Amino acid sequence: MTVPTGAPTLRPPAPPQAVPPEAAPLEAATPEAAGSQAQLRSAWLVDPETLLLVEDDAGDAVLVEELLADSGVRATLSWARSLAEANEMLRRDGIPGCILLDLHLPDAHGLEAVTQVLAAAPAAPVVVLTGLAEENAGLAAVAAGAQDYLIKGQAAPDVFSRAIRYAVQRKHVEQASAALQVSALRAEENARLERGLLPTPLVRTDMIEVVARYRPGRAQALLGGDFYDVVETADGTVHAVIGDVAGHGPAEAATGVCLRVAWRSLVLAGTLAPALIELLEQMLVAEREGDRVFATLTYLAFAPDRRSVRILRAGHPGLLLRVAGGIELVEGEVGPALGLVPGFGWREEEMPLPAGASLVLFTDGLFEGRIGPGSERLGEEGLLNMARELAALPPAAFVDRLIERTEAATAPYGGLADDVAVVHLGWRAGP
Repeated sequence: MTVPTGAPTLRPPAPPQAVPPEAAPLEAATPEAAGSQAQLRSAWLVDPETLLLVEDDAGDAVLVEELLADSGVRATLSWARSLAEANEMLRRDGIPGCILLDLHLPDAHGLEAVTQVLAAAPAAPVVVLTGLAEENAGLAAVAAGAQDYLIKGQAAPDVFSRAIRYAVQRKHVEQASAALQVSALRAEENARLERGLLPTPLVRTDMIEVVARYRPGRAQALLGGDFYDVVETADGTVHAVIGDVAGHGPAEAATGVCLRVAWRSLVLAGTLAPALIELLEQMLVAEREGDRVFATLTYLAFAPDRRSVRILRAGHPGLLLRVAGGIELVEGEVGPALGLVPGFGWREEEMPLPAGASLVLFTDGLFEGRIGPGSERLGEEGLLNMARELAALPPAAFVDRLIERTEAATAPYGGLADDVAVVHLGWRAGP
């Protein structure tokens, strides 16, 4: 805590049961808390509140106390005579604004002391204290991860104050750079996964119109397992799939990529449903990380004459049928999700396709968001009502407005928590 009088207080190590009131614990020194600790210490760039001195020589400790008093930095100075005592104080009191570290301790020497302190408190800036003849050791400590070094007996109060402030600032820059690097790697990973999950439709005719959209769930750093694909085979049949691997993160996204690529390969090889779905399930069971990983999907096959479509659903939600300004929810027969009952088997059903009709496929993230203070969710019926209000819109506008409407309806209650994929398929009008 800040000392009101402006005079620093040198506090020797105390047993765990006698923690002084001013030593209120800060955030724990864990990797998860490092980011929040950096934000908490942002106010200490001008006025650090706590310093930890790790020094076995009582005379040098008094010199540091006097130097701190003359520097004008208002802070509480804690003192540990060994690295073991310092580790205990870090566990008990939390992370200080800065650690002042002597390189000659009873239980650690030289760069070993720096390495151990950085391991115990990776979020704390470290200033090394060296002797006049050990300047090279100070430089080596900075190269090993310390933020600065001071020569005992040679540092003026203003130099001491500036070294602490600069050390804290350098640590913040270091943490910000690390966070930016993680963000860049995450963005690169997202791009790779997106190319695998959300491909360009492989169709030769311009008579089929495909509108596809994807929205990540709120607070998702990576894509989830939602995927889709559209492929036209040599006989003129247009095949489409939409699927959802349970869960979020790179493992689920990678599984979705595997299923999507396998589906396209099997379709191009001429494999027909439901044998194709059985092969996808075998792949899922072989590749998944645990028995609880499963995937839902809907597979469509539009006949070349545009008059019918074959539908196979494996645990996936229904689909929307758009005909002449009207919209209906199509459900029909559905089998279990892939991986839930291995070897169960699925059946496809054929549905007549009226002239000018379109089908809209979607994942459950589109309708599972909460729309009330309790557990009330939008649901498929609520989604159908929204879709009917937008029935007159052209395909792209229809899909975009439908997603916007669901986002707006769920925004006051947490938004769309799951990923959303929507694919609108329909034949363009002929000459």
